[in-house]
Amino acid sequence: MTATLDVGRIREQFPILARRVHGRPLAYLDNAATTQKPRAVIEAVRRFYEERNANVHRGAYTLSAEATDAYEGARARVARFVGAADAREIVFTRGTTEAINLVAWTLGLTRLREGDEILVTGMEHHSNIVPWQLVAARTGARLAVAPITDAGDLDREAFRKQLSSRTRIVALAHVSNALGTINPVRELAAEAHEKGALVLVDGAQAVPHLPVDVRDLGCDLYAFSGHKVYGPTGIGALWARRELLEEMPPWQGGGDMILEVRFEGSTWNEVPWKFEAGTPNVAGAVGLAAALDWVAETGLPAIAAHEADLLAYATARLGEIEGLRIVGTAPRKAAVVSFVLDEVHPHDVATFLDADGIAVRAGHHCAQPVMDRYGVPATVRASFAAYNTREEVDALVASLRKVREVFAR
Repeated sequence: MTATLDVGRIREQFPILARRVHGRPLAYLDNAATTQKPRAVIEAVRRFYEERNANVHRGAYTLSAEATDAYEGARARVARFVGAADAREIVFTRGTTEAINLVAWTLGLTRLREGDEILVTGMEHHSNIVPWQLVAARTGARLAVAPITDAGDLDREAFRKQLSSRTRIVALAHVSNALGTINPVRELAAEAHEKGALVLVDGAQAVPHLPVDVRDLGCDLYAFSGHKVYGPTGIGALWARRELLEEMPPWQGGGDMILEVRFEGSTWNEVPWKFEAGTPNVAGAVGLAAALDWVAETGLPAIAAHEADLLAYATARLGEIEGLRIVGTAPRKAAVVSFVLDEVHPHDVATFLDADGIAVRAGHHCAQPVMDRYGVPATVRASFAAYNTREEVDALVASLRKVREVFAR
């Protein structure tokens, strides 16, 4: 039986939730964009700067050794969190976007040739589209797109038909940031591997909500961002199978990614450090490790159950509002609900809600092809985390009713 979250106790751990906005209690419902940070994360970053701050890997003195231990300890923590076989399969990046670009400009350039195909889905974030467009233009490869259904599911039959001997890379979201759809990664990866394709998963929206075991999923590469899982901004990770990391050429040049540098040529450090040029975000890595500890201690199954309850409750309550249409109704969703309100632009809705202290996202959510698929310029998106409550959903619904009244005049 899944434990029930003590949401009141959890909320006390997030200082920002005590804020009032325009005189109203803050109802923060933009967690798909970024989550708030518990004191455990804030304190971990503060302690690093107050007690251990130094550069890593280079110093023969106590502070540097402690900073290095903290940094590499964070790498091991990330590896355990995603089920990696070895901490050396984890490359620290600024986030999912940088991780995908790293893959595109290393594996993409070395593996893709004219006539090859990169297969993505119709629900991808721009960061899992644009890098592949750039690399396709450079190599002569083609970007293929597997469509999504009216409900927001991946069209599995179309996906299978588009897989072919020309498919070299499949890049797909574990969870859609605009729709909340959860993709069956294990099955999709198996189908892609039958055609000899590599599988990269954008896990930015999955890691905060779902248990992730990269070996069980059967993918080849997996990327995620720290700030979406209660950690700091500017830190994330790429997991990749060790043999792929060995194959991939360096992406950026500089300090720490080299063994020897001569004007005649240079040799590279071992993985994963050959992908981490320059001084890394050590404090960010420490904060990320603290965030993953917080998630583990709170209990991801309990968090997921709580968010599922909020999603079901919000879906039902929003359905009571005349003229409101939910965009993305797949049966398997994470804690995201996107919607449009008849004759009211999403930006106007979000501005009105902000006056009531309710923070939601409005726009195309860096997923313009999704908006095009449903014939809308933008949606309003409410997204939930461990600290959200049914009362905040009620506040959202009450404010939306006021929006209807104002714009109906």
